[in-house]
Amino acid sequence: MFETGTSLDTVLDSIAAVLLVLGALMSTVAGIGLFRFPDQLSRMHAGTKPQVLGLLLVLLALAFAWRAWVWVPVLLLAWMLQMLTAPVSAHLVGRAGYRTKHLKPEYLYVDELAHVVASHDDAGRPAASVPDQRTVPQEDPSDDHGRD
Repeated sequence: MFETGTSLDTVLDSIAAVLLVLGALMSTVAGIGLFRFPDQLSRMHAGTKPQVLGLLLVLLALAFAWRAWVWVPVLLLAWMLQMLTAPVSAHLVGRAGYRTKHLKPEYLYVDELAHVVASHDDAGRPAASVPDQRTVPQEDPSDDHGRD
């Protein structure tokens, strides 16, 4: 009359549903972060990190839902292209935002790019008259490293 066990199709559909919901939530978190974070660099972080994981979860859900090995290389290719392009585009957007002053310096803990930008002209070529401004980070004597 009624089967007490669950079939393999039901288990695979359940896994696909959970992965799809988790992937959608990660992508939603990325979208919310784009609106909520205060400056361009943190928005860039919110738009790339959870979005890549969200895409991976959605692609895994598709692999479980389709149940065909022929789609696995296509899904892997889509994820690998996302893994290659997301960091590069985030780097370019962050660097362009830094150079055009679309960031809030009060949110930066360490500004490692300031000496590079200061030592180059507007075209990006090293300026001959600018002295070398690289410094070695010094230990902060007031920092107790979390000890009381």
